[in-house]
Amino acid sequence: MSARDNDENPAGIQRHEKRHAWRRLWRSRDGASAIEFAILAIPYFMIIFAILETFVAFTAEQLVTNAVNTMARDLRTGKITYNLNRPATDMTEAQFRQAFCNEISIMISCSPTEIATPADLYLDVRTFAKFGDIPNSIPRTSTADYADIDPSSFAYNPGGPKSINMLRAYYRWPVITDLVRPYITNIRPGNGSSSFLIVATTAFQNEDYP
Repeated sequence: MSARDNDENPAGIQRHEKRHAWRRLWRSRDGASAIEFAILAIPYFMIIFAILETFVAFTAEQLVTNAVNTMARDLRTGKITYNLNRPATDMTEAQFRQAFCNEISIMISCSPTEIATPADLYLDVRTFAKFGDIPNSIPRTSTADYADIDPSSFAYNPGGPKSINMLRAYYRWPVITDLVRPYITNIRPGNGSSSFLIVATTAFQNEDYP
């Protein structure tokens, strides 16, 4: 078809222009990077946030571990005692929990309700006849792949001078991006919430303090 034929056929001109427009659109790369970034942005930032959240969780775990070691040292040296008729050092369970919370207050806060009734922070302080009697596993509600902790055996009963004791702390650290947690813990709360269970344990023999 000649140029003159096109001039005399407006419909042909429109079809010709539409074909050229579609070809230009198909070949155009304008905005491709923006579209690709929009597609990848959500999973990318989720992974970045999960990495940062895991780092913060491990930092909190170190904080809880330091608190366990500090409180155990006070028990071992007699700075903290229980039911020994020593008003200056005897601590009730609530007082001990408050002292522990003070040690982790830089990142973890304990409400009065949490002090009275454990929901996130559990402390297990017990005395044993020998080191071999100290439990070396986390008590769970079942043997399934994922189960909650079983706090029924937890107690607050540290011994006196020369006694063998264990102090173990459990804390449910809340998790938002639940991507890594299934690979680093098999504890899952019974209410279905996502949390990383921080566990810190120490075993020691008290000094023969007066």
